[in-house]
Amino acid sequence: MLRLFVFLMPARVYAPTPHNLRLLAAALKRGELVAMPTETVYGLAAHALDIRACRRIFTAKRRPDHDPLIVHVTDLRAAEALAEFNDAARVIARHFWPGPLTLVLPKKKIVPGIVTSGQDTVALRSPAHPLARRLLKLSGLPLAAPSANLFGYVSPTTAEHVRLGLGTRIKHILDGGPCRVGVESTIVAVSPAGELRVLRPGAISGPELLAVLRRAGLKARLARRKSSSAVLAPGLLDQHYSPHTPLTITSHITAAQKKSAGTDIALIFQQKPDASGRNIFFFSAAGELSDAAHNLYSVLRQTDAGKFARIIVEAAPKNDGALAAAINDRLTRAAGKRK
Repeated sequence: MLRLFVFLMPARVYAPTPHNLRLLAAALKRGELVAMPTETVYGLAAHALDIRACRRIFTAKRRPDHDPLIVHVTDLRAAEALAEFNDAARVIARHFWPGPLTLVLPKKKIVPGIVTSGQDTVALRSPAHPLARRLLKLSGLPLAAPSANLFGYVSPTTAEHVRLGLGTRIKHILDGGPCRVGVESTIVAVSPAGELRVLRPGAISGPELLAVLRRAGLKARLARRKSSSAVLAPGLLDQHYSPHTPLTITSHITAAQKKSAGTDIALIFQQKPDASGRNIFFFSAAGELSDAAHNLYSVLRQTDAGKFARIIVEAAPKNDGALAAAINDRLTRAAGKRK
């Protein structure tokens, strides 16, 4: 029996020139995939209302169909064409968009089921990265765009990360340099009564959201995240963002651990340590959480490529704000056991 194998040519990496942006916008209109930068991570974009285009995302990423996609839009007006907004959601969108915040709201019929994994809610955000915004405006489309990597692996924050992971599975990569934030958006579900459920921590915290709503004169409260068999938004699986190398988390790498760890074990510190060696890494020279978030995935990829037997990584300080919670959320999922 003959089997047909299709090999794609290596992806082209595009400089962000006006000509190239027009080419990529046209590709999106034709139903093709384009890896694009956002302020959080690189996303694999497709026309969100084109079922076949969205299916190509799942195929290229080897993504299971039960994991929904985030839809990127230019602004609140474009988002309201896709979802039912309540007063609280409008206030939040007007304050935090464009930016690293995703809202989960009841979807309108125009949104295909493949985008929402068959659920009645859709995840929406308006990105702040100027190149993502330019593609949205030039194409005139809402763009479904999960992280531009193979499903479950460490998220990409540079065009080179995308090329290494998907370079033979997609055609187009827009190079926008390193992502500024470095961790995925905060995801929050907003009820009509002003109840907020933070489904995934990011650069924007629950208390920040509450403060904005209360200043607007709206009653609001944070709800505990409820367990559910349904995945309301991406990035919520127990095992995700994972290097191939086994990873464990510790609150603090001690002097004894540094001394006893062989060179086959990578040690990742939150702040630059007083030790050095091929197995010593750190997220931030000065211990700044913004630097740690920005460097998180690059350092995880660097250690994963080092052919170490194991990675030991320090957690960010607890109760130290939104970015610390986001970093620890990603590290916990990166350390999750594969089922």
